[in-house]
Amino acid sequence: MVTLKHLAEQLNVSVSTVSKALHDSQEISADTIKRTKELAKMLNYQPNKVALSLKNNKTKTLGVIVPNILNHFFAKVLLGIEKEATKKGYDIIICNSNESFDKELQSIDVLGNGSVDGFIMSIAEETQIRDENNHINKILKQNLPVVLFDRVSDKIQCDKVIIDDFEASYKATQHLLSEGRKHIVLLSNIEELSVGKLRVNGYLKAISEAKSYTNKPQVIYINNNEIETQVNQLFQQYNDIDGVLSIDNTSGVVALHKALKNGYKIPEDLSIIGFSDENILPFTDPKLSTVSQHALDIGSTSVTMLINRIENGNQNQHLTKHINTTLELRGTTK
Repeated sequence: MVTLKHLAEQLNVSVSTVSKALHDSQEISADTIKRTKELAKMLNYQPNKVALSLKNNKTKTLGVIVPNILNHFFAKVLLGIEKEATKKGYDIIICNSNESFDKELQSIDVLGNGSVDGFIMSIAEETQIRDENNHINKILKQNLPVVLFDRVSDKIQCDKVIIDDFEASYKATQHLLSEGRKHIVLLSNIEELSVGKLRVNGYLKAISEAKSYTNKPQVIYINNNEIETQVNQLFQQYNDIDGVLSIDNTSGVVALHKALKNGYKIPEDLSIIGFSDENILPFTDPKLSTVSQHALDIGSTSVTMLINRIENGNQNQHLTKHINTTLELRGTTK
């Protein structure tokens, strides 16, 4: 392994001079900087990250904890995190909480013991149900910065990156109402999550404001293990449903398939809007209209906020960054 000492011996200069040359110090001549970098490149010199972290008290590594690594939304956020972290010279360590509070706690304990400079997290479902926050507040008190994204908590004072879930659902419902839909159903399998509650409230608000809408709001909470059966029964029980808003990333696709199976013409008889991303589009015909959450932007913004907190110290004011959503109208809406 090539070290600074090896470079210094070949260049006949001090180790300090080599280090300063590699960092473009103004104390070193342009010729020495050029010769040092050329030799370092030729010998494939790589900085010793462990030594650097000990010297600077920084690991240049970010801990990332997501609830479900197989979920396309979180996978895409991770892609945004990885790209932006690499661009800024940071590595990432990814942990999957698998929606478990204990797994989330374990990940924080392992990474928070000097392995990372800060955390990017989306809170596990079990953590939100139990309303747990002490484990995250504990690391904040240890001066390890945290950026929460998507699933956040008002009881945790840190930087956050979110979409306006209420507004996104509100506008999607408004679009269905603008089509003249008279029986709009909301489908959800995320009722226990903060984002799910906000999306339900956006739907309820839009319905309550529609003066010509006479049906009562109808929110259907779905069990993931019985999603196809429950959606199919819904269409068989109510033959006048003409609008569906799916606020999770699976039931919109199921609703489309079951509606077609039950003889609905899409979008003539029924309009459907989901929160799914473009990963599902190749598998639906017609193409599903969706609320796009811009997951890549959520990931890159989270990295920018965390690194700013790491490199500029602990500022008192915590920021919440809203990523704009867009309503992508395709074949399942008029």
